[in-house]
Amino acid sequence: MSTPADELKTAVIIEDDPEIRHILAEVLESSGFSTVSVGNGIDGVRAVLTYKPLLTTIDVTMPGIDGIEAAKRIRAQSDTFIIMLTGLSDEADVIAGLGAGADDYLLKPFRPRELRARVEALLRRSRGVPATAAPPQASQGDVGPSFPAARAAAAAPLVPVVEGAAVSLAPEGQTGSEIAAFDGDADGGWLGHRDLRLHPENRVALIGDDELELTRTEFDLLATLLESKRRVRSKADLTLVLRGESYVTSYYVGDADKRAVEAHMTNLRRKLGESAANPRYIETVRGVGYRLTAESA
Repeated sequence: MSTPADELKTAVIIEDDPEIRHILAEVLESSGFSTVSVGNGIDGVRAVLTYKPLLTTIDVTMPGIDGIEAAKRIRAQSDTFIIMLTGLSDEADVIAGLGAGADDYLLKPFRPRELRARVEALLRRSRGVPATAAPPQASQGDVGPSFPAARAAAAAPLVPVVEGAAVSLAPEGQTGSEIAAFDGDADGGWLGHRDLRLHPENRVALIGDDELELTRTEFDLLATLLESKRRVRSKADLTLVLRGESYVTSYYVGDADKRAVEAHMTNLRRKLGESAANPRYIETVRGVGYRLTAESA
């Protein structure tokens, strides 16, 4: 059985080209990862479930199931960071990969330095609750937005509240019905808009009493918009936030990066149960970016 420390340093490479597999392994191992390499999507899904990696790279075009389907299956069962690899002319694959739950993408041919930069940007982002908030038996690698029960157990002071067949999360000593009354200033870190609540440190997002299952990228986008309230955040600005470079203005943000933010926002809106045409929580400012809707319709 692997230890939490091993999990935090493992990367799974899903790539059918042996030469590219070798390059990926060299770059990631030089960055401190132990690597597991496989040549097809089915074996890749199995490897992720077996080794519980911090990072997974997936080639889009592979024999058997392609990278898009592999990413969907992995995301349904794992909170590993996913970087999709695709050809320079296959922008549609980038959008499809992000829609399947990938956190970032890399165009082939790529430079090793670019891969390292993408990985470092992902690792700068929060993986879940801080280790100091978790009980001794819990590991940070076990906690992530895709696993509500594990996160609830580790993210004190939240406790699960059972009401009928539903399980919601509320601060210790409160019922699920009281959670809607939380105020970000009074409850120790909650952000809110209408009936939407989010706790950045505990990585919990709720609509009413219902918990949202968001990818890390979707969670980080939503947290940024909630913190910004009615201030408009541009697509370039959100790209830098996701890279962990929100205070740096010299980094290049291309059209593909902006379209990636659009794809993540489409997925986020779907999970929030709204559309761009009739937004309840997030509105598009045409030609600029995104912001929260007004408190009242």
